[in-house]
Amino acid sequence: GAMSVDSITDLSDNTSKLLEALQLSHPHELDPRRSLGKKKMLSLNPITWQVPRIVDRCCRHIETHGLQTVGIFRVGSSKKRVQQLREEFDRGLDVFLDEHQSVHDVAALLKEFLRDMPDSLIPRELYTAFLSTASMEGPAQLAALQLLLFLLPPCHSDTLHRLLRFLSTVAQHAESSWGPDGQEIPGNKMTVSNLATIFGPNILQKEKPGEKDAGAMNFEDSAAIILVLQKLIEHYQTLFVVSPEMQCDILRRLFQTDPDVIEYLLRRK
Repeated sequence: GAMSVDSITDLSDNTSKLLEALQLSHPHELDPRRSLGKKKMLSLNPITWQVPRIVDRCCRHIETHGLQTVGIFRVGSSKKRVQQLREEFDRGLDVFLDEHQSVHDVAALLKEFLRDMPDSLIPRELYTAFLSTASMEGPAQLAALQLLLFLLPPCHSDTLHRLLRFLSTVAQHAESSWGPDGQEIPGNKMTVSNLATIFGPNILQKEKPGEKDAGAMNFEDSAAIILVLQKLIEHYQTLFVVSPEMQCDILRRLFQTDPDVIEYLLRRK
């Protein structure tokens, strides 16, 4: 959970839920690295990033220590160490991941967390809708995916955006490259396709883990999941950005139905 940039306790519960449901935050609006002196228009969503600590810290660890690790997410891990890390996070401890932790253990921990979420990262009621976009092509497919992403609850949307940004970074290091001194820098071999194959079933789930038929998936669904996640990874930078035209349209609608929300947004600015 998270608190808003300002306090929203002065608004009714219905209004607060409406603001959260809008979920129209620009991906870099609350980036702490952005220049403090630069004035920037705030978007409609007043909620700060809602990304579980375990997800962000696992991503940061691999981004720092594992981008050149060959076969990341495919190589086995220590079940004992992964279980220990999982229990520490579950107890609410401030777990610090550094270079002493195995990249493969952290990678396994991230996959386990996503797989075992009570509701999958993309909620199950949207499973069929997301898979239906696999049969679409071009701008129509991306437009459909974008509208579906706007339906995600804030914590799911923010966490998915963080994960997709991370997976895109991993894929950028899939191929070997050459350093300034002419030394070869090994690639991790994890292309967008490979990452989508591994993470797809953890993010898009039809049934809860452990339920009957949860492990059974037909070939068509499996292929569609991989294709959809590939598109999300490749286009995440634009899919999460709401156009000014749509924001203006929503503001006009809110002016008619919820003027208190408009007043609150203007106060924030």
